[in-house]
Amino acid sequence: MPKNYLRFAGVALVALALIALSRSGASKAQHNATESYAITNARIVTVAGPTIEKGTVVIRDGLILSLGTNVTAPADARTIDGAGLTVYPGLIDANTNLGMPQPSPTPGVAGGRGGGGGQFQFPGLQPEIMAADYLRPGGDQIEAERNAGITTALTAPRAGIFIGQSALINLAGNTPQEMIVRSPVALHIGFTALRGGGYPGSLMGVFSAIRQMLLDAQRYQEAQKIYARSPRGVRRPEQDKSLEALLPVLNRELPVVMYADRERDISRAIDLAQEFKLRTIIAGGEDSWKVADRLREA
Repeated sequence: MPKNYLRFAGVALVALALIALSRSGASKAQHNATESYAITNARIVTVAGPTIEKGTVVIRDGLILSLGTNVTAPADARTIDGAGLTVYPGLIDANTNLGMPQPSPTPGVAGGRGGGGGQFQFPGLQPEIMAADYLRPGGDQIEAERNAGITTALTAPRAGIFIGQSALINLAGNTPQEMIVRSPVALHIGFTALRGGGYPGSLMGVFSAIRQMLLDAQRYQEAQKIYARSPRGVRRPEQDKSLEALLPVLNRELPVVMYADRERDISRAIDLAQEFKLRTIIAGGEDSWKVADRLREA
């Protein structure tokens, strides 16, 4: 079984173990007393092998150490009796805004790059927003998802065009630091025009704004490279947090999740991805069957 999967599954099982502990009345101090857990006497559903009707799963430091019918719980492990219960690796929800404040965060505006300072774009055009910076543990929504068997989720704000950068989180944890598995994971882009008469207020304006910011980011990166090669006698380029956040996207270091349901939006998303050579993921894709050939080619 691949190590990456073992890590994911181990973290998910730890999350389930913590749920069981909390339901049995264990204290927070008990949760922190050990990094090893043993779920015993449980029915274990595996990914690749047969279901184990009665066995033990041992998790240490977020990894599955062993599982099976003849596994003995280590002496230092917190033991959880799973008799009558079924243990799953845990479900992963790849499209959520769990833990994000409502309304979605907008860190500030300096009037755009033409507004003197160039630190932020207009609200809704701020790719520098990090979901990890706004994550709020706990709450009824996270508890409901966890009770449904979801142990890990990709979360990002929902409002805006350049929505921000997502974080992969575990749904067990008392602090953001305990919940975050990886950040950032991807830049998320929506194709919904901004409300309230702001710019851009039309679908055509949305795609125009996205394309313009990507072009600006390309020029910004080139200016930074020119200055780095020969700074003598050259004015230092102004710093721009919004454009800086787009550089990993242009360099294909960070994928882009584009929310697109309609045929027209999916086609335009593909056009953008091809023009700027982006690593793109289509989220939603309700009409994707209408552009199956283009998606296959791309």
